Amino acid sequence: MKTAGKISVAILILICFFSIMAPLISKYDPNMINLDHIKEPPSLKHILGTDNKGRDIFSRILYGGRISIVVAVTATLLSMGIGLVIGLCAGFLGGKVDTAIMSFVDLILSFPALLLAIGISIILPPGIYTVMIAITAVGWASFARIIRGYILTLKEALFIEAARALGCSNMRILFRHLMPQCTPLLLVMMGLKLGGYILTEASLSFLGLGAQPPVATWGSMISANRVFISTYPWMVFFPGLMIAVTALCFNTLGDSLKDSYNLKIKG
Repeated sequence: MKTAGKISVAILILICFFSIMAPLISKYDPNMINLDHIKEPPSLKHILGTDNKGRDIFSRILYGGRISIVVAVTATLLSMGIGLVIGLCAGFLGGKVDTAIMSFVDLILSFPALLLAIGISIILPPGIYTVMIAITAVGWASFARIIRGYILTLKEALFIEAARALGCSNMRILFRHLMPQCTPLLLVMMGLKLGGYILTEASLSFLGLGAQPPVATWGSMISANRVFISTYPWMVFFPGLMIAVTALCFNTLGDSLKDSYNLKIKG
């Protein structure tokens, strides 16, 4: 792995560690309103300042990171699992099954991902689980398309022909011989997708479709304080910085893994 990838991993580990250890690191309740300390700039007492309700921004970023990262990771794993199974079946079975599945995949991919996620989130009650469902409902299709293309290149390989000659069933070939071959591709795609899902979660939270107040997420923090961006910029800058850094690190990690495995991913 390249140096940039190692640095990204180190930063992501730190972000996850600080988020997990938030109760021990921060001495402030992230939802505690303190009208005596509203809109305070960064200081020794509040290292990232306070918001318009006197809540410590550092604490809210730590606790908000828990939700933002967990939602993105969970949605990625769900999308990957669904896309893997559907892509395996489409690529291996071929014929009418492949045509039917890929027609539906193309239909999903024809819509702008964020707009489709917003539409799904509007139908369901706002909350963390709604965001997970919306991202998963949009994200599985891209996994399925890439896995299906990869399986098409593998199913005529010599080791598959040998497995057939030994009398292996289709299910055994599919899940015992083909699925393990997809592991490097899945790791790369996971790294590349996580950055986008962090942004998607932040966008849905910004629109009020994610975790509801007073629960903090990075996107909802920006939404709640955006009117103060010109007068009290630290309220928006620090959560925005966390979104940008986390998404950038995931993308850099994905690119590094892609180069390490020497994979070429289209789409």
